[in-house]
Amino acid sequence: MKTPYKSIYSVLKINRFIVLSVVIVAFLSNVFSLWSVFDINNKMLNSMFAVNTDGSVIPLKLISEQENIEVEALAHLELFHQYFYGLDASNFERNLEKALWLGDSSVDNIYRQKKADGLYNRLIQYSLVQKVNEVDTELNLAAEPYEFRTTITFEINRGSVVDVYTMVTKGQLVKVDRHFPRNTHGLLITNFFENSLRKVENEN
Repeated sequence: MKTPYKSIYSVLKINRFIVLSVVIVAFLSNVFSLWSVFDINNKMLNSMFAVNTDGSVIPLKLISEQENIEVEALAHLELFHQYFYGLDASNFERNLEKALWLGDSSVDNIYRQKKADGLYNRLIQYSLVQKVNEVDTELNLAAEPYEFRTTITFEINRGSVVDVYTMVTKGQLVKVDRHFPRNTHGLLITNFFENSLRKVENEN
């Protein structure tokens, strides 16, 4: 003999199965959605877009930071040495201010020592022009801080006389936040010192 209770029990089992199925499907759907958003976000972080002249969007693939670090480090050191050693009476204050943004207190200490020695006063007094001709840098990118050794060739124009010198500088580079336009490469020179200075004899 059939009773209504057995039918109710069967209906409850079916309902429970349906509810569990809906919950599981909803959970899996949420997990898939979260994964999709995370994946799209990662792809967006590794890509950038430019707007063409006709309004179309052009995707530009970003190179990984590790691949870029050598180029940025060399550019940073080139810029610093041009600012710090490429001086004349009209630009030295502006150039030194820019150079000091690219290094820490070790750079500032050398600047203050040069100032105390009267280097910049002589630059103004005798209208000297100090021009950097070449910057050659060796980098060690195995681990941060990145060590560097830079050889620069510069000339000092004293009017009728031009003296040429080579200097070797050493130090380390650490990553910092980018600051536009003062520190566009996001690197900072630390433990900086001038290792040697040699006058190049005129072969003529």
